[in-house]
Amino acid sequence: MPLPARLLSREVLPFLASFAALALASLAIDRLLHDFGRLWVGRWLGIPGTLLILGSTVYSLRKRKRIPWGNPARLLRWHEVLAWLGSLLVLVHAGVHFNALLGWLAVWAMLINVCSGLTGKFLLGRARRRMEEARRQLRESRVTEKELEDRLYWDSLTLDLVKQWRVVHIPITLAFAVLATGHIVAIFLFWSWK
Repeated sequence: MPLPARLLSREVLPFLASFAALALASLAIDRLLHDFGRLWVGRWLGIPGTLLILGSTVYSLRKRKRIPWGNPARLLRWHEVLAWLGSLLVLVHAGVHFNALLGWLAVWAMLINVCSGLTGKFLLGRARRRMEEARRQLRESRVTEKELEDRLYWDSLTLDLVKQWRVVHIPITLAFAVLATGHIVAIFLFWSWK
């Protein structure tokens, strides 16, 4: 398969499919809630959505050695699933058509955060696969370990650079956390609890 076709099928389409599935699933659930007259359910989906997103941070805590337990690879998969499901519920919650600017800013920050996370996932996966393939091909050609390291030097630097996508992802995550917290606090302060 030529490189552009492989790039499209392995990287671009899965990224777009993940993001499109999130949007379509939230629209479908919102439509069902409207059709069955259950809009009140959407109002409450923000709570489990937020809890799922909070649960997804266990991976980050493990990665930064704040907690000692858990398999990092398994926690990464749970991070992706919980963040996606939590985002879905928050999007359905946002579909209740509230008019609060802070809430909408939090939703946009969450969407940018999801997009950033998916971008990092696919970029990092692509860079790792490329590095492993180059290493495999060089080993098959029976180069020495020293020559292998020399030939892969620039590729390893590129992989290290791609790993730095978190420098962008973490501030976006923090912006989302601040906006979401502000939205939650505003709800507690101004919501009529009747």
